[in-house]
Amino acid sequence: VQLVESGGGLVQPGDTLRLSCVVRGGFGVDLYSIGWFRQATGKEREPIGCIDSSTGVHYSEAAKNRFSISANIPENTVDLQMINARPEDAGTYYCGGAGPAGCIKYEKLGMDFWGEGTVVTVPS
Repeated sequence: VQLVESGGGLVQPGDTLRLSCVVRGGFGVDLYSIGWFRQATGKEREPIGCIDSSTGVHYSEAAKNRFSISANIPENTVDLQMINARPEDAGTYYCGGAGPAGCIKYEKLGMDFWGEGTVVTVPS
């Protein structure tokens, strides 16, 4: 199974960021648990949220007001939207996957497979 993130780049403060994570080489996205994570330069990777078909969508406490995660089953992607971008949102955004009901792992970064990340820049 391969995860590939896309949609990164330059985002202006106050704008909306939209990222996608496509699942390739495995089953449909609805059979996996897919989480979104980010890592700022010099900081540890942090969880944003996770989605799976059995337990729904979960968000970290810090993310729940500005982030939303959704599955696009026809496109086999899990998408991340963040509103009101801030300079501190800059970093590399990753998606990570696990089997069914795997969102229990996301807060501890315990997913089983990962994408290579997509870089987001938000100028100050």
